[in-house]
Amino acid sequence: MAKRISRGLKTLLENIEDASLPSATPAEILDGEKIFNLEIDKVIPDPEQPRKHFGEREQEELENSIRVHGIIQPLIVTPSESGYMIVAGERRYRAAQKLGLTSVPAIVKKLDARKRREISLIENLQREDLNPIEEAEALSEYAALYNLTQEEVAHRVGKARSSVANTIRLLGLDEEVKELVRQNRLSAGHARAILPVDSKEAQREFAYKACDGQMSVRELELKVKYYLNPELAPKRLKPDEKLRLTLEMKNLVDDMKRIFSTKVKIVGNDSKGRIYIDYYTKDDLQRIYELMEQLKK
Repeated sequence: MAKRISRGLKTLLENIEDASLPSATPAEILDGEKIFNLEIDKVIPDPEQPRKHFGEREQEELENSIRVHGIIQPLIVTPSESGYMIVAGERRYRAAQKLGLTSVPAIVKKLDARKRREISLIENLQREDLNPIEEAEALSEYAALYNLTQEEVAHRVGKARSSVANTIRLLGLDEEVKELVRQNRLSAGHARAILPVDSKEAQREFAYKACDGQMSVRELELKVKYYLNPELAPKRLKPDEKLRLTLEMKNLVDDMKRIFSTKVKIVGNDSKGRIYIDYYTKDDLQRIYELMEQLKK
């Protein structure tokens, strides 16, 4: 399969000076850009890479593709003190390392810190598997980097202004809610439905009631509407009662946190609800299970 450079990155690379590699000869010329095969040991990731989460499934799929077709899109790197710093293509670099490749195709450019950041942000924004919070963080950082309006950002990244605005608004959510979005337990649509709620505690309660497919976006929008405007709610729906935990229930939560040594949440009221007990590893899950078994005795 032939190598290629994405259109967005090709536009960014125009008129940027190539870095000098006196002892190296390009392996090929692609869309007017020189492609070098660089020793993988001389390539290092950018410590300020805006993408923080790399999905295991997507990474495995990329490794399988590279195993069959090789690296189709070259990395973009810039010279550094210890070799070459990755500007775009860290996932390909990680996959190449995992597969034991000794070299990677790369375009080598002289880039200052600001231009490195722009290219890295744009490359990440073009990824289909970027989660909504990472996208919001990247868009916000890109706007701040160049003091751009949301409309200007939208034009540069090829998105509608309303899409950029709605995505950036997600950064106003509670941190726990944002983490649910990062984990794909809560969709961006659900997250936007929660945004009108000022209380961070209420945001969390709505999020945990809606995550993992428990509620459609429309259902959540209605519950938020009735929470903000109780007079509009059907009589059978009492949002204040449903969202507030009694003192007794809060004490129960504290007791369970102490017993299980982890985060515990109750969503509901005195009549019914759900209990969420967090675990972070397989061993952690086994530990909680064993504690539950002991409590049964």
